[in-house]
Amino acid sequence: MKFGIRLIDDLGGARELIALAQLAEKLRYDSVLFPHDMFRLNSWALHSAVAQTTKSIELHVRTNVYTMNPAEIATFVATIDEIAQGRTAVTIGLHNFDTIKWIGIDRGDTFQRIREATDILRRLFKGEVVDYKGTLYNWTEKAYLRVKPFRADVPIMICPVGEDFLELSGEIGDGTLPMVTPPESAKVIMEPIQRGLRKSKDPSRPFDKCAFVWLAVSDDRNEARNMLADIVAYFGTYLDPRALAVIGLTVDDFKPAYERAMARDVEGARAALTPDMLRTGIYGTPEDCVRQLQTVIDAGFDHISIGGPLGADPAGAMRIISERIVPAFR
Repeated sequence: MKFGIRLIDDLGGARELIALAQLAEKLRYDSVLFPHDMFRLNSWALHSAVAQTTKSIELHVRTNVYTMNPAEIATFVATIDEIAQGRTAVTIGLHNFDTIKWIGIDRGDTFQRIREATDILRRLFKGEVVDYKGTLYNWTEKAYLRVKPFRADVPIMICPVGEDFLELSGEIGDGTLPMVTPPESAKVIMEPIQRGLRKSKDPSRPFDKCAFVWLAVSDDRNEARNMLADIVAYFGTYLDPRALAVIGLTVDDFKPAYERAMARDVEGARAALTPDMLRTGIYGTPEDCVRQLQTVIDAGFDHISIGGPLGADPAGAMRIISERIVPAFR
């Protein structure tokens, strides 16, 4: 089992997030990821700082193939992988389709875009001339990296949402990073990934099955509940409808809380959430969290990326997770 930490900018500013990533290495987390979301802190800048100031933790570098061309992604990843001396994986994809609508982009070509970008990136990292004639990308014989990548086999992880996208991640990725929210949906999420693996060119290849979970830990269950509620209110409408159906919910159920969150009415957003809506995340005492995480691991995920509020004191919560939750699975 591997455990990673996912640091959202709700936890602090850029310097605070960089310090938390450095702490993650000291606490022996396996990986760190900064989300790459519209109008939030830039993950590339954050990962660059962490690459220079850490030595062993894996960097799961997020990007967006809608606002970044694969040529630019490749040069960034090659640069940061050299700084990190081979500790980088690039993660591409989407966990929701709403945010790209904010800037007038249609999602109709998502699967083809991810498929072509993945192929292009692999070829660039191998040092090939990518004279590419695809549906979306049309490159000439002058398309190749002018520098030698530190590694030719940088892992390409796919961030998917929805059944077809999950299957695609298993088919073409070196790993998958779906939201497993709620934890009870883990088997539903895993099935299409396994289906994609079976239909891929090399089903037996190393493949990182990494589950994104929300977690809030505290010995005060009510405090943990309120911390998780703020994340659920903001992001609940973005979750996979199939996953929500496992606990009898729909995306529409979260809209009242989302509207209050957008109006910056924290108490109103919390009040709009039912106990079942809070089941989308993991919260409570360390012992509570262990029980809820077991469901995800039993479904076959071998890497858990822990994000969300973490705790009232993020650094303290990271210590609690590393000392009282992670050891239960190692």
